[in-house]
Amino acid sequence: MDLQRELEIIELIKKEVKPALGCTEPIAVSLAVARSCEALREIGAEVGSVLVEVSANILKNGMGVGIPGTGMVGLHIASALAVTCGRSEYGLEVLKELSDEAIASAKEMVDAGRVKVVLAETPLKLYIKAWAYSGCADAAMSDPAHFAATEIANNHDSIISVVRDGISLLDHSHINPLNCAGSACTAVGGEVAPVEKTTLDYKLSVKEIFQFAQEASFENIGFILDSVKLNKALAEAGLREDYGLKVGKTILAREHSAVFGDSVMTYAMAATAAASDARMAGCTLPAMSNSGSGNQGITVTMPVIAVAEKMGVSEEKLARALVMSHLVAIHIKGYLGKLSALCGCVIASTGSSCGIVYLKGGNYEQVCSAIKNMIGNITGMVCDGAKVGCALKVASGVSSSIQAAVLALDNICISSNDGIIEDCIEKTICNLGRIGAEGMQTTDKMILDIMVCK
Repeated sequence: MDLQRELEIIELIKKEVKPALGCTEPIAVSLAVARSCEALREIGAEVGSVLVEVSANILKNGMGVGIPGTGMVGLHIASALAVTCGRSEYGLEVLKELSDEAIASAKEMVDAGRVKVVLAETPLKLYIKAWAYSGCADAAMSDPAHFAATEIANNHDSIISVVRDGISLLDHSHINPLNCAGSACTAVGGEVAPVEKTTLDYKLSVKEIFQFAQEASFENIGFILDSVKLNKALAEAGLREDYGLKVGKTILAREHSAVFGDSVMTYAMAATAAASDARMAGCTLPAMSNSGSGNQGITVTMPVIAVAEKMGVSEEKLARALVMSHLVAIHIKGYLGKLSALCGCVIASTGSSCGIVYLKGGNYEQVCSAIKNMIGNITGMVCDGAKVGCALKVASGVSSSIQAAVLALDNICISSNDGIIEDCIEKTICNLGRIGAEGMQTTDKMILDIMVCK
């Protein structure tokens, strides 16, 4: 592989693998609100109230998830925290300057009814428009002295528009919000870089991913080990404390050893689920995300880390396996979009299965078999919003991931006669994407209808 192509793929990894504090849907809302608040403060105006318009999938994934450090869930407190402590320059770690004072002020703001969240009329799966109003809190929304609005579309940190008092603060005339992709759209202060390529524009294939994982310079991919540090810290917190449903902690508990045993699968399931337990319940530690999802980043990395620890492999071997895992997930996610009715752990655990095959010395054909085994198994697992129960789905995904890898390493692969599986691995991945992005749209709408009517 030539150096130019290697660097292009590294660019994609760095775009899609980044730290995120809290669930990325409410954090994306916080990012939009924070930028609107900053636009008002630039002219000396104080924020009186906030109105946030969100797409249905943002609403679904933001309703029941814990917001770091608050003991509260949902988009209202995420929006209020952006007012009291948010800084857009931190991107998906926008709330990392969280303090007790900021939390108290944010709760007061929510209790006073100064934060409103409504459903936006948009065809986009990922869309946020955050309005910040100045003046008296009671009258701000109806008769503001000043207002600012920030739009995010298609990527959790892609700011495509910032307007203050009707005047644009971004040169976004060349950006189509229906086709905006990449962090280049996040520039503020009047400068916007050219729109970056989408994942599909990189024209990856599983074969090239396998080649890249083998041949890329370790010096160029060593940064991927940062995901070990961040996601393992979350796993340790989840195993130590009583977060969420305590899925990971319960799996690893001594009193359940007769059920779960002391295997690599048990440890991988427990560590991965524990990280999700902690993150979904509002732990203040960041996750290394993948394709805009912290849970997906956790599920891509932790099973590979668990197997690597049991095997005692070198840092370089682990880095190459993680690159394999992350890239396979990014590649598949490119066909689905950032948000869909298909649970992200299906994609992420498929990536980790490939990473495990690589750790075990598997070849390209066995990596393809692992992907097919996964797609033939848990395709159709629905996303019913981000919440503490996600840890259960994560544990199921990890179990399937290791099972698929073991079968693949024994040269056992689900047949192309079965379901959506095809002989061509790329066609198989495309079929999964069609199901998640197109076929499950009605399912997505029904899930949201059920959730908002409870």
